[in-house]
Amino acid sequence: MKIPKRIQPLVDEGLVDEVIRPLMSGKEAAVYIVRCGEDIRCAKVYKEADKRSFKQAVLYQEGRKGRNSRRTRAMEKGSKFGRAQQEQSWQNAEVDALFKLAKAGVRVPQPFGCYDGVLLMELVCDDEGMVAPRLGDVAMAEDIALADHATMMQYVVMMLCEGLIHGDLSEFNVLVDDYGPVIIDLPQVVDAAANNNAKWMLERDINNMRDYYGQYAPQLLQTNYAGEIWALYEAGELHPDVTLTGEFVADDSAADVDSVLDQIKAAFAEVEERRARAAADQDD
Repeated sequence: MKIPKRIQPLVDEGLVDEVIRPLMSGKEAAVYIVRCGEDIRCAKVYKEADKRSFKQAVLYQEGRKGRNSRRTRAMEKGSKFGRAQQEQSWQNAEVDALFKLAKAGVRVPQPFGCYDGVLLMELVCDDEGMVAPRLGDVAMAEDIALADHATMMQYVVMMLCEGLIHGDLSEFNVLVDDYGPVIIDLPQVVDAAANNNAKWMLERDINNMRDYYGQYAPQLLQTNYAGEIWALYEAGELHPDVTLTGEFVADDSAADVDSVLDQIKAAFAEVEERRARAAADQDD
């Protein structure tokens, strides 16, 4: 097939030997199957901002740190240079997340590098060499749904332990091969500690997984992994090997403000009393 303009520089540099065929086109990128030497990989070509339909990208970018102060200032001012840096930041977020999560043990496509807006990475296939389908195109038995859902919850926990939230996790951003689910599409990955939208994005990710797998294992629809995982995270008790139950009831009881204020006043009074006693002892 004709080599796409954005991939041509990679062909010229010898990074790609052949573009085999288009794989898919999504809201932020087009993906092609390519040959690199003897290996078959995929090339994700990011769309430019004015052609990208990913909505409210600014919500996802909140809290991301610029690689240096000049770039950060330019991004904030919205200059031409700043817009270019925002695009690079959007792409780098996925590359960095892929390397980080792969090292942590989360199943994601193995990245090989990003070159001028083209990400080269592993093509996820089944044992017969066929491209792995999306989760949304797969039907499954109840036991498989329960097992794969448990795996996905483990991956969500492992991601959060690395400080990351997918932010757009659904049956369309998960592939399924012979070994289970593989998480894909991470340019919108969220900084859990720095983004004010982190909690509800995590809840949405987890609930999307609950609702999809719940079609095949209805008992999952009664679980609250989102509340459980976030509570453990806030309490500093979340770790990769944590045992989850899916059972969580939020404490919705109203705070006794008057009681809290009385305790504060009593504490202040105690401090003042100690100071008065100390001053009296000095006078003696």
